[in-house]
Amino acid sequence: MNKIILILPLLLLFFTSHIFAQEDHSDAVIIGHVVSKGEHIPFVNIFLEGTKYGTTTDVTGHYMMVDLPVGEYTLVAKMIGYKEDKHHVVLKAGETVEIKFDLEEDVIHMDEVVITGTKTFKRQTESAVIVNVLDAKTIEKVAAQTISESLSFQPGLRMETDCQTCNYTQLRMNGLGGAYSQILINGRSVFSPLTGLYGLEQLPTEMVERIEVVRGGASALYGSSAIGGTVNIITKLPQRNAYEVTSNNTIIGSDALDYNVNATLTALSQKRNAGMVLYAFHRDRDAFDANGDNFSELPTITNNSFGINSFFQLDEDQKIEANFSSTHEYRFGGEMIDGPAYLAQQSEERTHDVIMGGVDYTYTPNMHTSFVLYGASQYTKRKHYTGIAPDGGDELQDFNNAPPYGNSKNYTYQFGAQLNHAISDFAGAGTNIFTFGAEFVSDDVFDEIEAYDYLIDQTANNFGAFVQSDWSITQKTTLLAGIRADKHNFVDNLILNPRVSLLMKPNLNTQLRLSWSTGFRAPQAFDADMHIAFAGGGIQTIQLADNLEEERSQSLSASLNWDKPNEKHIIGFTIEGFYTQLKDAFILEELATDASGNSILEKRNGGNSNVYGATFEARANFNRTLQLETGITLQKSQYDEAVAWSEELPGTKDYLRTPEAYGYYTVTWTPDKRFSAALSGVYTGSMLVPHYGLAGDAGTIEQDELFESPTFMDMTLKLSYTIELERIDSSIEIFGGLTNLLDDYQTDFDKGKNRDSGYIYGPAKPRSVFFGIKLFN
Repeated sequence: MNKIILILPLLLLFFTSHIFAQEDHSDAVIIGHVVSKGEHIPFVNIFLEGTKYGTTTDVTGHYMMVDLPVGEYTLVAKMIGYKEDKHHVVLKAGETVEIKFDLEEDVIHMDEVVITGTKTFKRQTESAVIVNVLDAKTIEKVAAQTISESLSFQPGLRMETDCQTCNYTQLRMNGLGGAYSQILINGRSVFSPLTGLYGLEQLPTEMVERIEVVRGGASALYGSSAIGGTVNIITKLPQRNAYEVTSNNTIIGSDALDYNVNATLTALSQKRNAGMVLYAFHRDRDAFDANGDNFSELPTITNNSFGINSFFQLDEDQKIEANFSSTHEYRFGGEMIDGPAYLAQQSEERTHDVIMGGVDYTYTPNMHTSFVLYGASQYTKRKHYTGIAPDGGDELQDFNNAPPYGNSKNYTYQFGAQLNHAISDFAGAGTNIFTFGAEFVSDDVFDEIEAYDYLIDQTANNFGAFVQSDWSITQKTTLLAGIRADKHNFVDNLILNPRVSLLMKPNLNTQLRLSWSTGFRAPQAFDADMHIAFAGGGIQTIQLADNLEEERSQSLSASLNWDKPNEKHIIGFTIEGFYTQLKDAFILEELATDASGNSILEKRNGGNSNVYGATFEARANFNRTLQLETGITLQKSQYDEAVAWSEELPGTKDYLRTPEAYGYYTVTWTPDKRFSAALSGVYTGSMLVPHYGLAGDAGTIEQDELFESPTFMDMTLKLSYTIELERIDSSIEIFGGLTNLLDDYQTDFDKGKNRDSGYIYGPAKPRSVFFGIKLFN
């Protein structure tokens, strides 16, 4: 059944697509070349603006476009790493025009084309919704091996490790928890709640072209769970025939080894109308024990992943993009023993098999209209163990006879259609792009541990429809307005979520944005709800209240973006203020403790809460040699009424595990093409961390306490040197460095089998040395 679900999107798109008649054109031709600093550049995209006609330069940097329509057009040359260039051309029947481009290197990508903010292609400076981009070059600078390691280098984002035993992570945006962040793969919502527990750490950065981030409720266009924001992971598509193999080794602390190898192969057809990217990833990490109690703070991980991203240009009007990935991961944390997990005094064991796939069919009959039909799905199979062994006697024998192993199955699929149509001179003032869409998303989760009488069996179905108007009223003013309607099977009524954003550009260097939106979160089990923790000498589970209602939100944001380039330098900054009010906010309160000492947290509606703050970003590039980027978020998150997280202590209005200040920076020095040095850091301010105790246990505290964590700075230094191998048209990069340079690592972990696994904060690992080699062309 699950395999059929994965294949259905592909069959649907192939059977619904058809070949449309092509127009006849006069024999107008453009030829030319593209250079930069006197050197020809291969694989540059060349296209007629506002049309479907385009090509790329060949390996010598030359290009030819034939059978073009007559008339006046703008010819564009575009490539990542260079500033876009344009030439006016007049095409006549039977004539050949020669256009030569001389591109200038782009020191900071200030105006990339993004899609996440509006579901249509827009330049960053033209989008009424602010979209941040984390590209592959930045990910490489910060020495990130997985997507979870890279996301903290965006303003307003923070990756958090929430379990000392299994190390599951969650993404927090603008002060809200992981369940408020919508994670997309190529714009599709197949990153399910169960997948969200470990998924960001399972996905290799090798698959990523860029990551687009929309903070706050302005991303309500994507439906449920997009209150905090949306992260869109966009995978690589082929630009040229290429290969890349990287081996990266990390020594964690003094004795644990983390070995990674990535490989990517890109292939294009001779006519460049079809191609694919194949990638493979292998990871083998040893367990790490920080405090010498023979219980790991970093679990053992073995990961084998591979994937394919491809495109097929059926004709000038039709295109298909398809992607597929498979991940097998094993992780084990807890007492470091040889043997089955249930023989450990305390441990978590996880074996994941995850398959994801998607297909997009795009039909563009003319420059004003495009139609997209898409399908995507994922299937996850998980075998897991979460257990803490009794001290001895009959209880231990009974435990060993029926250890708490569990099984999970989860499949998600999404089908949708979208129509975009541009109307020029709309109401006598500018172009308006109308977007209409409808989609259906289904997520089925089955997660069971019979020994604990634990079961989550839910099927969440949501049908959504949306309409949007993106009106460029003048060259300086854009009004974005839209509404989305959702019918969720866990919510009684149809939910309407409008949004309005205004973009004003007083001059070429400045953009002002205002946004208002609403959103909702359905009363279903999300990622953290499916994690079983160790606390107080037993396990801790989360259950949903019987009368749980949906959570509603209203969000406001305002931002000022300014960038000033000149011939050799660029400086810029962004200031953004945000406010989100949650109505019937979900809270967790300790409900009871059973006879075995296991505690239950219940998710309830807890009145209203408010999250507000400001983010400041700054960036600069000096003569393409020194580049700096930094961002800091100052915010406050509070409930209107105190939340009783422990039966032993009074409640608190403050959000737990939510610092009021956090940020990042990257500094890159590139004196020449061969050598590069990058210093990066992630700052996290003080926050309230719940700490569950067990009286009489030497490895834990005596009773529950709300701990105020210290501030910390996680710094990484990376040095790299590239050697060109001209004879084989390839290069070798040798690199190395240190992570957590200051060794600003938690030093007060609990010890032993009764430790509170949720008592963890700070950097994910101690000071570590990494080194590696990359072969590429």
